[in-house]
Amino acid sequence: MSDAVSSGRGGEAGSVGRASAPALGPQQRRAALARLGTEVFDVLVLGGGVTGCGVALDAASRGLSVALVEKRDWAAGTSSRSSKLIHGGLRYLENLDIELVREALHERRLLVDKIAPHLVHPTPILFPLKRKVWDRAFMGSGLLLYDALAGLHPAMPRHHHLSRAACLRAVPSLREDAFTGGIRFYDAQVDDARYSLMLARTAASLGAVCASAAGVVSFLHAGEKVTGARVADLESGAEIDVRALTVVNATGVWTNETERLAGVAPTMHVRPSKGVHIVVPKALIHSDYALILPTEKSVLFVLPWGEQWIIGTTDTDWHFDLDHPAATRGDINYLLDHVNTILKKPLGLDDIIAVYVGLRPLLGGTAKETAKMSRKHAVWRSAPGLVSIAGGKYTTYRLMARDAVDLAAREFPFAVDDSRTADVPLLGAVGLAGVESRLQRHPGAAGLSAEQLHHLVARYGSLASQVLDLLVEEPALVAPLAGAESYLAAEVLYAVTHEGALHVDDVLTRRTHIAFEAPDRGDLAAEDVARVMAPALDWDTASVEREVTHYRARLAAERAAQALLDDAASNSARMEVRDPRLGSAPTAGW
Repeated sequence: MSDAVSSGRGGEAGSVGRASAPALGPQQRRAALARLGTEVFDVLVLGGGVTGCGVALDAASRGLSVALVEKRDWAAGTSSRSSKLIHGGLRYLENLDIELVREALHERRLLVDKIAPHLVHPTPILFPLKRKVWDRAFMGSGLLLYDALAGLHPAMPRHHHLSRAACLRAVPSLREDAFTGGIRFYDAQVDDARYSLMLARTAASLGAVCASAAGVVSFLHAGEKVTGARVADLESGAEIDVRALTVVNATGVWTNETERLAGVAPTMHVRPSKGVHIVVPKALIHSDYALILPTEKSVLFVLPWGEQWIIGTTDTDWHFDLDHPAATRGDINYLLDHVNTILKKPLGLDDIIAVYVGLRPLLGGTAKETAKMSRKHAVWRSAPGLVSIAGGKYTTYRLMARDAVDLAAREFPFAVDDSRTADVPLLGAVGLAGVESRLQRHPGAAGLSAEQLHHLVARYGSLASQVLDLLVEEPALVAPLAGAESYLAAEVLYAVTHEGALHVDDVLTRRTHIAFEAPDRGDLAAEDVARVMAPALDWDTASVEREVTHYRARLAAERAAQALLDDAASNSARMEVRDPRLGSAPTAGW
């Protein structure tokens, strides 16, 4: 993109060709902050990841008044740094977690069929077999149970045994001496960051008051009862007292820190587990399927993502900064070593486009290795008026949210409806059938190719028409972003006016995935993104330069961390550049 310029709007675009859907733009954020300080809510939710956003949606869909606050950006933590899988957890069958797998497979079907078919898609996965008889019998029986737990009407095809020759035809990159055959089965992939964002927007459509860059600095009390929280607007520094009948602590790996801030001694230990992923170009691995490989600790996934492969993940304890977990050279080598055991042409450090790191909020336990710990969730009453939730899997966020609201509701002086989110599709899901054909008649689609329309629908579902509305108003926004040509400038403006992006990093890392899709990790696109964001956020030239400089400094800090050998050194290097909302020093609160 060269010089596409946008006007400083917030809120909805025109109503051409789409139903109304609420925005989370600058105007809506200002209105939300004002409401936070003047209303008393039934539920105040802390944490804008998939669990917190899911809790907000669950509570709002039951008719409760809801406030949702997030310290950084929507899905800025764990919920944008996952393996991007919606799955039953095939490996959990080894630990006989039958009910966990059953629940996850039920949720998988709901997400694919009803709740978010625009963001969750079936994907075929090949499990290469090393031992011809034993592995086929063992894995075959496991997948037979996996399919049975999915029910009589599964959302995707059942598993299928493949010969060695069939595996090589489907995956020419496999080393011929590394396997004897394979089994193909299906799970699903998700755009994790966008999914959490759409949960928040859907909650807002049902009346929830949602504000990002709103961090808790202390809690409000009436005696021993928690009655709300003091929240700082991390963009302006202003503080707001938010009052609620119940506060839900859905802060993931920060759960215990949040409890301590409330004056509560944690009773459930949340143990952060580091999961590192590397990203390589699609051309380096020739395969029709994703791959799953057993390791000495867990499993390794090789997952298709547009023009890339995501390879992950590690599963190790993390004892350092929770906002900015870092990968070491050892983490990266671990992933390369394991994936290279089955590849005909080994991958090297120079093949890696990007690295990203997430932290799992695992629940306590005495297991020496985090990979052995259960992925079940727990909900507990930390104090009168404060409910906490942690553990679990991305796939089962809806059940976690249901349980949290059920427990919170016990403190209300009135009856509360049962959860109804199994029947609430996310924004963008309704009207998905035939949407690409309909969008071809939209005035904003005149200059777009079929591939570009498909790209928009894959990211926004039926809300893609809102992006096209921006093109009607400003045709220059059809320009592609430098270094990330598959994305339009209009998507950057939409990220601000409708999706609550406040910084360049929000757009490059979570609204788009340029930060791990582009070979330069978004270095070149940063300037284009900042220029498009500027008018909508009232940035001057100095602000634009500061945002670009900060983003590039973040990339440099990550690269420096990834060259180091241990967590402590890697953490120190990564901490040189923190999220712009958090400043240069660690914050006292969540």
